[in-house]
Amino acid sequence: MRGVMLALCRFMGAFICISAFAAPGGVQPVEVSGLRSIAGWLQMKGTPGYVGADVADAVGIARTAQQDTVDAMQRGFRDESVLRIAQVIGADTLLFMVQAEGEVYFYLSSVRGGLRKALVSIPTRESVTPLGGEEAETNFRREVQYWEGKASH
Repeated sequence: MRGVMLALCRFMGAFICISAFAAPGGVQPVEVSGLRSIAGWLQMKGTPGYVGADVADAVGIARTAQQDTVDAMQRGFRDESVLRIAQVIGADTLLFMVQAEGEVYFYLSSVRGGLRKALVSIPTRESVTPLGGEEAETNFRREVQYWEGKASH
């Protein structure tokens, strides 16, 4: 899994531009208990990993200038052509990554506050674009449901 994360971070490093998205004020965050259960499961059952500096900077994960990586506990699963990775950084930050068919989606959330940023990277176009309101929230909720299912088994 660490190799997959390293490859993904290196791959993304060549293409990431810093971009930001904040969920609109009217969108309600995903139920906090679901995010808490995923974070707790990752802390207990995850494997040590990291988020590369390029990804951390793009999604807004705090790091010092000396850090090339940010420590995380993570799990990943591949279903047919989709690779999903969930990471917990510290006690409150969750990062969900979904790689499928030439696109990589990133959903940064807080256990207490829900979705904070949603981005899609299209490496062949060397672009990173924020996802807007309803699309971001719908996709994020789908990822939370997926990881809640994994955490409950």
